[in-house]
Amino acid sequence: MNYNWDFFFVIAGYENWWIKGLLVTIAYAVGTVIGGLILGVICGTLLLANRIWLTVPIHMYVELFRCTPVLVQIVWFFFALPILIQVQLPAWLAAGVGLTLYMGCFATEIFRGGIISIDKGQWQAARAIGMTYVQMMRHIILPQAIRRMIPPFVNQSVIQFKNTALLYVVAVPDLMYTGYLVVADTYRPLEVYTGVAVAYFVLLYPLTQWGKRLEARGDK
Repeated sequence: MNYNWDFFFVIAGYENWWIKGLLVTIAYAVGTVIGGLILGVICGTLLLANRIWLTVPIHMYVELFRCTPVLVQIVWFFFALPILIQVQLPAWLAAGVGLTLYMGCFATEIFRGGIISIDKGQWQAARAIGMTYVQMMRHIILPQAIRRMIPPFVNQSVIQFKNTALLYVVAVPDLMYTGYLVVADTYRPLEVYTGVAVAYFVLLYPLTQWGKRLEARGDK
């Protein structure tokens, strides 16, 4: 197959498009990871309360979002939710809500799992010396649990970053949607989508390596 690759052709004149798409992708990745982390800490803390009226709704939320494709969730928030609430959500908001809730369900399990992974003997020892629940969490449980939470959270953040490529289905001008527009304008899909793949790789490879180092450090 004689194909003349020309990456310059799909970059020249489209620099602003690419820069905007890259910034949108990074903003969504960082924003939804932070939002998901906050949601995960709140929901994970409530799960530890062992109150059925709290835990049942949270378990339902976690299982619903963990067991359905994130693509379906984004599309549902953009097309179906406005019908139910009679308010049209802009694409950026619908996609952001979907990605944040998806990240939040995994962050909830990571936070809860990190807390309950601490040996029960340490909980009992803290109570035996008269520590309050807040003191026990602050000085004994959380410092150990956070070290165990960081590697899976970094790995989930990498997955979340890749999930931003699904924003294009609701026309959010991220990196993938920018590629779609450039292909429509240049008819050069090989160069465009190869370039998009390389961009994701460059952004995510350092993060994946950091996650591996954190896992290796935790195993020592």
